[in-house]
Amino acid sequence: MKHELIEKNIGLMAVLVVLVIAIGGLVEIVPLMFQAQTIQPAPGVTPYAPLRLAGRDIYIREGCYGCHSQMVRTLASETLRYGPYSTAGESVYDRPFQWGSKRTGPDLARVGGRYSDDWHRVHLKNPRNVVPESNMPGYPWLSQALVDPDQIETKIKVLRLMGHPYSDADLQGARAAVTGQTELDAVVAYLQGLGVTPKEAAP
Repeated sequence: MKHELIEKNIGLMAVLVVLVIAIGGLVEIVPLMFQAQTIQPAPGVTPYAPLRLAGRDIYIREGCYGCHSQMVRTLASETLRYGPYSTAGESVYDRPFQWGSKRTGPDLARVGGRYSDDWHRVHLKNPRNVVPESNMPGYPWLSQALVDPDQIETKIKVLRLMGHPYSDADLQGARAAVTGQTELDAVVAYLQGLGVTPKEAAP
């Protein structure tokens, strides 16, 4: 009888579904918020430098995460191809994190240092110039647009409020670090830093 009452009352059923999901979410997520390995940065992981921070936001703006994940899973096939598996401590300064699950293109968690800056520039402008079979679109406009120095200062101020350990010197030097740099420069800087420290620190 009670089951029938719930099934016939869509409003009540919706409330109960939300309640069950909320309880399940709390049980799974809240404990993680207090585990050191999920809230402490991995050795050598620091907040993004201004140019890399700008590049990361451009990467998100252009939807790169739709085809590229940044999470090497704990499977032999993945670690053999991409390198050491990803840990939560590598992503403590990512807001939002870029783990993802779709791999139309390769995982980028360990792409830093694998290719030269020039390779990335050519690849981003027209991927087929370096990977003939690629179905990735080109982003030639990135080489024409400049990074906005005002935005980078604001971003660093907000991230400081959220707990990222940027110093006053970091904030004061942010504008100079990105002035005159193109969005292409920023994305290349972002990609070149992905996974470099954890990869070097791995046994």
